[in-house]
Amino acid sequence: MKVLQLIDSLEAGGAERVAVNIANALVTEVSGSYLCSTRKEGLLKASLDSDVGYLFLDKQGTFDLKAILKLKRFVKQEQIDIIHAHSSSYFTATLVKLLCPKVKIIWHDHYGNSEFLHQRTKQVLKLCSYFFSHVFSVNQLLASWAKNKLYIETVSYLPNFSVENIQALVTQLQGVEGKRIVCLANLRPQKDHINLLNAFKAISHQHQDWTLHMVGKDFEDDYSNTVKQHIVDLKLSNQVFVYGSCPDTSAILQHSDIGVLSSKSEGLPLALIEYGLASLPTIATNVGQCKEVIIDEQTGLLVPSENPNALSETL
Repeated sequence: MKVLQLIDSLEAGGAERVAVNIANALVTEVSGSYLCSTRKEGLLKASLDSDVGYLFLDKQGTFDLKAILKLKRFVKQEQIDIIHAHSSSYFTATLVKLLCPKVKIIWHDHYGNSEFLHQRTKQVLKLCSYFFSHVFSVNQLLASWAKNKLYIETVSYLPNFSVENIQALVTQLQGVEGKRIVCLANLRPQKDHINLLNAFKAISHQHQDWTLHMVGKDFEDDYSNTVKQHIVDLKLSNQVFVYGSCPDTSAILQHSDIGVLSSKSEGLPLALIEYGLASLPTIATNVGQCKEVIIDEQTGLLVPSENPNALSETL
C-alpha cells in the first residue's frame, strides 16, 4: 500500500504537524509513504523523514490545472493507493480522483471552530464527500457532524498525536529562566489570545519578573494587529513577546515553565500533547477535546473559556 498525505502548507500549524507525523510514522508500516504540500512549503519540511517521498505543487488557485495534472502524474507514477487529505486539501484530492478513479480518498477533518459548527460552510465539502472512502475527525463533535452532514458511511475519531523531538534552541527567548509562560498557538481568533493577555495583565503587577511568550504563525492580518495593539494598550510590551513560527518549538518548551492554551474553540490541540512531552505544568480552557488530554487537577488545570478572571486566578 502507498499513502500520500495531502496538505495545503508546511507552516508550523496543528494539521500540518499531524500530516508530517503520519507521513513519518508510515515509513515503516507501508510500502510507500509520501507527502504533498499544495500551496506553500514551510518550517515543517525539515521535519520530514528522508524516506518520505515529497512533492510541492505550488498551486496558485482553486482550479490550477497545471498543479492538478502535476499531482495526477505523481499519483500514477508512484502508484499511490490512498490520498490522505488534510483540512481543505480535500478539494484538490477530489479533482485528482476524478482523473484517477482507483485512488481512494481519506479526509482528515482538523476544523478548529468545532464549538461553532453551525457557522461552517459545507456545500462544496458535502458534494466532495461522495468521493471519500473514510473520514477521520480530531474530536467527537466533528465526527458526529460528519456522520450527520456528509455523504459518508464510515467516520472515525482519531486523536492528534505528537512525537518527542530533541532540538537545539535557536530562538533567542526573552525573559528570565524559570519564569516563562508559553502559549503555542497560531494567531487565529479561535485561539483567543486576547483572553490570555487580559488574564496575564491581572497578575503582571504582582509578578513583574514573569513573561509570556506567544509562539505560532503570525498571519499579519487584522486579528494579529489587534493582538499586538492590545499588548501595547495593556502596557505589557516588556513582559509579552510574539515570536511567530519557530523551527525549534520543542526546545522552546524545554526552556519554558508553564504551558497555556486560552482557546474559545478547539479540536484536540496538539499543543497540549507537546506541553506534556515537555513535562510542562499546563492550563487550558475546557473546550473541544482538551479534557481528553488533561485530567483537571491531576495532569493539568482546566478553566472556562472566555473568562480571563478564572484564567488569571489559575495562573
